[in-house]
Amino acid sequence: MSQTGTGLVLAAAITAAWLLSLLALLSVDLASQPLGLVVLAIGLRTFLQTGLFIIGHDAMHGVLLPLRAGANQRLGQVALALYACLPYERCLNNHRQHHRAPGSCHDPDVLAGAGPLAWYGRFMVGYLAAGQMAALLASWALALLFAWPHSATPGLAVGLVCVLPLILSSLQLFAFGTYLPHRGAGLALGPGHQARSLDLPVWLSFLACYHFGYHREHHQAPGLPWFALPAQRRSVASGFRLPLSLAPARPAR
Repeated sequence: MSQTGTGLVLAAAITAAWLLSLLALLSVDLASQPLGLVVLAIGLRTFLQTGLFIIGHDAMHGVLLPLRAGANQRLGQVALALYACLPYERCLNNHRQHHRAPGSCHDPDVLAGAGPLAWYGRFMVGYLAAGQMAALLASWALALLFAWPHSATPGLAVGLVCVLPLILSSLQLFAFGTYLPHRGAGLALGPGHQARSLDLPVWLSFLACYHFGYHREHHQAPGLPWFALPAQRRSVASGFRLPLSLAPARPAR
């Protein structure tokens, strides 16, 4: 299967799993379930929530459908809307600026010299807007109505299935995709960019944040989809480069 085909299959699988888990978990009374299962469900929902952002991120780099920019952008819009009602164009502009000047004072994702809490606050402000928050609250209200007939505590169900996974996902993306790779901004971490990779085995890198922790490789080859980053990391370590790794994709417009 081609890289594009693989990316679309994985994107479809993540999105379908996110939707099915949402409907399934809102259809049961979580308050009556074993604590271990509830914790596992929250972990799964968090991982799938992060996956939606990763799909949108690949769309911003034009790699979901590289030969069909319009369809690529629409897929990204859907993924980011499901993630947190995020406006695609604002995310795209921020991410373009991040790749133009990573680690600098012009990078909207980085707050050089700040502690993790202040940096996280700056990170969140860069992606939140009043309209987006209103849409997000409306979506949670719809989830509450859906859960109402199935649960004695529908508010708790929405909090555990929708709200908490989104908060945890934002922390996951911030920690493994922004803070740890760009901590120490201002240091010369590489030609043309300032990003380091986390030294994680492939299986843990996947669980941590869909290989977003292989961040140096991503900045070196932004035209690669998330699942190709481990191979890029191995190729660079061995002194070789994968085909296409030096040809960053033009972000979808």
